[in-house]
Amino acid sequence: MIGCGSMGGGMALLFAEHGITVSLNDPSEETMDQLIATAEKNGLQDRLEKHGDYDDLCKSLGSPKVFVFSLPHGTVGDTVVEGLHPYLNNGDIIIDASNENWQNTQRRQGKLVPQGVYYIGMGVSGGYQAARRGPSMCPGGEERALDQIMPLLRQVAAKDSKGNPCVGKAGTGGSGHYVKMVHNGIEHGMMSALAEAWQIMNLGLRMSYDEMADQFARWNESGELRGTFLVSIGADICRQRDNQGRHVLSIVEDKVVQDVDGTEGTGIWSQLEAVRLHVPAPSLTTAHFIRLASAFRADRKQVNEAFGGQFPVQEWDDAKGNDKRSVFENLRKAVYAAFLASFVEGLNIIDQANQENRWSIDYAAVTQIWRNGCIIKADYITDMLADIFQDPHADKDLLHSQRIAQELKNSFPALKEIVAKGVQHNAIIPNLSATLEFLKYSTNTVLPTQFYEAQLDYFGKHMFDLKSEPVGKPETGKHHFEWKPA
Repeated sequence: MIGCGSMGGGMALLFAEHGITVSLNDPSEETMDQLIATAEKNGLQDRLEKHGDYDDLCKSLGSPKVFVFSLPHGTVGDTVVEGLHPYLNNGDIIIDASNENWQNTQRRQGKLVPQGVYYIGMGVSGGYQAARRGPSMCPGGEERALDQIMPLLRQVAAKDSKGNPCVGKAGTGGSGHYVKMVHNGIEHGMMSALAEAWQIMNLGLRMSYDEMADQFARWNESGELRGTFLVSIGADICRQRDNQGRHVLSIVEDKVVQDVDGTEGTGIWSQLEAVRLHVPAPSLTTAHFIRLASAFRADRKQVNEAFGGQFPVQEWDDAKGNDKRSVFENLRKAVYAAFLASFVEGLNIIDQANQENRWSIDYAAVTQIWRNGCIIKADYITDMLADIFQDPHADKDLLHSQRIAQELKNSFPALKEIVAKGVQHNAIIPNLSATLEFLKYSTNTVLPTQFYEAQLDYFGKHMFDLKSEPVGKPETGKHHFEWKPA
């Protein structure tokens, strides 16, 4: 195990708990000592060994050597691979369990081919708690290497309700890290939708933290949001009090900084990929933008002063009457619509990348990976995806699926109602409103871009298609009108 922080350390203990001897390496000897001390408390001290350099580390391993990386994304992985290079032999396997950029993964895979060393990019989800108790894992790389490590990964992976491991062969190349990258994009979309619902309940409906906890718990018990990890922890977060009796959530600042401080790259990369691959993904993108705005709280204060105040979230009329039950139901369905749209958009990104890179992604395996142990665990949605993807030839654009279309269509009135009331009462709902617009323009065959296209032709001679012609591909039109002589 190279990198023994919260994720790497948790996985090292998990492997040790399953009877596997783990050789540790980390730049900080203190970190390794703390990990070994934790192992001693759990009776696992005989399973962990620390090694100060790569020579000593590699001598402790059998053949083939198997390395697991848990490192910051970027150049650190290159430095470690370079340091290991003299000690690597044909057949050795590196499992990069970091949140690494998929392009770095593929570059390292290519670099190690001459040595006959396998480099597997493996997304790991569930946070540091899951790393310790059993995460969801998404490995991608050479089939031969994946076959060798799957028995190990199945042993330690999270298990679904039927006892099946939440790990599978995602595909070839950098597919493992790519799927995990988009998983995180979906995660951000879901988190934004739920946070927006929380603020509607908190400021719009004037609910207490404990009341909101009860509402989240009810959502998680049945219906479309049943068995959803983020809804489940939402109830825990709203209930949790500190040793002074205060709700912990009440003292948390509204800053999400992981994209800005460099600790989290997947959110940024997933948005870039959506744009690069021409995939509309507004539920994911707007979630990213509010994260960015939140990070710069000092700037928001300055803007607040320039505006002479803010546009405060107002109390909803429903908060004063007996209509809360219908509001809760509409809000639940609106959140579900945003969750499902996030999956649809994310899987469209994955599909486009899969076609481009020819990774042969196994969508049924990906669905199983997402069944438990990961942040986007959502039982109702995953059951649907499993049914759809049991056919390997199923259309991967889920908006073409009648079942998915019906689910979104059924949720549309509730989503529209929540967005309309939210706009009326200044609710901050970027994800929910973007999801509504996504459904409107994705299903509509009469878009305002008709006028947009004419503008482009007017000043740029960008050409256009005619309504009387058959529907074509997204290619430059054949017609131009001389709107104004040059």
